[in-house]
Formats: sequence, structure tokens, C-alpha cells
Amino acid sequence: MHLNADERRRIDRCVADCEARTGAQVVTAVVGKSDNYPEIPWKAFALGVSLTAFVRLALDLAYPDWLTGYGTLSGVVLIMGAGAVLALGCIRWHALARIFLHGTRAETEVMQNAQALFLRHEAFATPLRNGVLILVSIFERRVVILPDIGLRAHLGDEDLQPAIAKMTPLLAAGNVGEALCQGVRAVEALLVARGVRATGNEGGGLPDATIEEGGSDART
Repeated sequence: MHLNADERRRIDRCVADCEARTGAQVVTAVVGKSDNYPEIPWKAFALGVSLTAFVRLALDLAYPDWLTGYGTLSGVVLIMGAGAVLALGCIRWHALARIFLHGTRAETEVMQNAQALFLRHEAFATPLRNGVLILVSIFERRVVILPDIGLRAHLGDEDLQPAIAKMTPLLAAGNVGEALCQGVRAVEALLVARGVRATGNEGGGLPDATIEEGGSDART
């Protein structure tokens, strides 16, 4: 699980307050990783091999007498070993793996994951189509706020960018619960500013509990 009990309670209160005031149906979600990114260990391996081979070549040129059959064998082991260590480090430590994660790739995967989760958990199943998904993906340190058709006129991409900008540093600092609460409050403020109020006629709502998916905690 990515959230502790206190974080879940705080998020639930934020969601309940937003829904009571605006009538919007808010779904919050936390995922550890939005993709496995199999290319990351290979990138790390290639970098480790390349850097070590360059250093070995420089030493061979500087000290040609050092080049022997035994030295060649040890050099190959050293080069391959350095690549393997860096690749394994990316598997073990998320902070290292993020160095090899391309921003556009991360953004695409998190958005696709949010869209799939929106459909999988039927966040569209509200009478007024006024659901909104707020998703944070911990490994990528990315945020997606995805409103349904009934709210898109009030929650455009440009409107949501300041909210996402406030959430991202909290997510990067490992404060996932506060990041989600900030997102919920920002959505509430935007809707209220545009005159969206709860009327009591919104019909059935969506579950308030935060969805948690995506394996182990990726905060480190």
C-alpha cells in the first residue's frame, strides 16, 4: 500500500468536502509505477559499459606496457561488471532509475494509465457525467487530473496546470497524501469559481476510497 491510515482519512475528508460543496464526484488514485520501463536497465547497462570501456582505453593508451593477456581478460570482466552493477542498481533504487527515464515517455505512460483506470473503475458512471479522476504516479512523479464530459468546460488543461504544479513538488518529496489533498482542493476551488455548486440532484456517487495500484511503494 502507498498510503498510511492517516493519509487515507485526510484524503477522504478532502474528497467529501469537495463533493458536498460542488456536487462533483472525485476519484483519487495512487499508483507506484505506470509501466515497467524495461529499457531503463539496458540504458544503465550501456552507459556503465561505455564509460568503463572509455576509462580502460584511456589507461591502455597512457600505460601501453600494462596491456597483457591477463589485463585484457580482467578489463572485459570489469567493463561488463560495471554495466551489470549499474543495471541492477536501477532495478533496486528508483532514484537511480529515474535518471534514465525520458520525460515524454513517463508523461505518456502516466496519461494512458489514468485513462485506463478511469474506464476500469467506471469513473464515468455518474448521472451527470461529473466525475473527475486525480491520479499521482509515484515513480514518475507525475500527476494527471482527468475530468469527465460534464466538467471539461470548467476544468480545462490550462486551468489545471497550476494545480498540478503545486502537487508535483509534494509528490517528489514523498508527501503523497498532501499532494492528493492539494489536488482535490484545487479542483474544488476551480469549480466554485466557475459557479458549480451541489444541488442535491446529482444522483448516485462514486466510492470515495483512494484507489491504490502499481506494486510496492516507489517513493525512494
